[in-house]
Amino acid sequence: MEPTTTIRAELENFMKQNELNITQFGLVAGINPGTVSGIVTGNRTLSVQQLDRITATLGHPKGHFYKNYIEEFLSATTPNIRRVRPLFYHCAELNMLDCIEQVVNLLMEKLAYGDALFTIAEDFSQQGKFAASISLYESVAVGEKKQHSERLALCQYRIFMAKQGDDQQKNHQAATQFEPFIERLDGIDQLDALRDLANTYRSLRLFNKLEELIPVLESKAEIQYSLNEKRETRKKSKMPLFFYRALPHLLRACVSEATGDYKQALQHTYAYSDLSWVREKDKETQYWINRFKEWAQANTYVNKLLSGDISILPEYVAYIESKKDELLPALLNIIEAANRFDINVDHILQKFKIEIKTLAEQHKDERVYTKQFISERFARYLNELADYYLRKGMYSVGLDFVLSSLEKSSKLKSKECIIRCVGVFERFRKHASSETIATYQNLIDEVYKDEKKTRNNSSSN
Repeated sequence: MEPTTTIRAELENFMKQNELNITQFGLVAGINPGTVSGIVTGNRTLSVQQLDRITATLGHPKGHFYKNYIEEFLSATTPNIRRVRPLFYHCAELNMLDCIEQVVNLLMEKLAYGDALFTIAEDFSQQGKFAASISLYESVAVGEKKQHSERLALCQYRIFMAKQGDDQQKNHQAATQFEPFIERLDGIDQLDALRDLANTYRSLRLFNKLEELIPVLESKAEIQYSLNEKRETRKKSKMPLFFYRALPHLLRACVSEATGDYKQALQHTYAYSDLSWVREKDKETQYWINRFKEWAQANTYVNKLLSGDISILPEYVAYIESKKDELLPALLNIIEAANRFDINVDHILQKFKIEIKTLAEQHKDERVYTKQFISERFARYLNELADYYLRKGMYSVGLDFVLSSLEKSSKLKSKECIIRCVGVFERFRKHASSETIATYQNLIDEVYKDEKKTRNNSSSN
């Protein structure tokens, strides 16, 4: 949409209304009067810093004129990277992603700006401004002439990570787009890329894809660990190198658990609990050794419980009382076992009543649990909880949890969870109030709208 007024027109109007001449306005705004004169007459360009001062003087919030600035001052010629660099950072701060994309498009013709755009994108990534970095990384990737270059692969890696969120369909698309670029990364970066990709496939419950990645990660981790022992590694990994050697056992345990092979899952769990081979003694390594041992202890309880060993339940509950950050996966496992083996766990739900209310806010450490993994677990937890109460004949409570799970699953675009919610609700529809049915129908209508929008977007691409 074209701006209704230009920056120059609004500046002139402000000066006229406030009876200010160019010199007086310059003093108020803290800008050289000659610069103001040049801006008014159209004979001088405008820096972002000067624009911000004018914007503040005219009583507007920062960023008010950025779209006008791009169209009036930058679009006529290819902008200089030095001039627009501050604009990128200000737009990222204000989450003005459309402005970032506009400027990137103006710079596309200048391949020499690739290095500068990549540096800015890396800054955004380090600052956690992932959405703001995507256009920059995509621009650099398009401009790369060497299609097998490491920087091209690194851009694709960053784009993949920046696009990870609650929408499982988008997560899957980003993973599929990125996976072919892994081999082009530096050896150390490959380890982190495989770990992140494995986390995505795990949250999507695509265990066949996870099984494909595990031996690749295992092989590459062995190589890098060996090089490190020989002091031949040049780059530091995000995690201690032993982490990547132990991780394949943990992932195999996840696959076995998901397929119901709890005996095999226990064997893999015992494998990653034995870290006697780790030679490093630094503080970071010791921290992660302890985490692996904690996970092994928790998953030993889980696999025994889900295989039917109900006697382990009191010990498991005592364990999670001291590990509240593991409460969500633990309660999911307990409710799943309760439904499978017809166990009454009311006393456990009562024990953690306060913690359950804030369950979705837990697990802030994304080095351990990614956001999408937590969201998927929470949707499944709500669904299992619905089954639990419906099985007990508490239809109103159970159906409320079905609706909560359906709402969460819809936001995730998790077809598996949505289908399960629909199946459960339809089975118990006769016990639902008219109000509950109306809420359910509204949620289903939203699911259909989202699905139609997704299909339309796919066909247009």
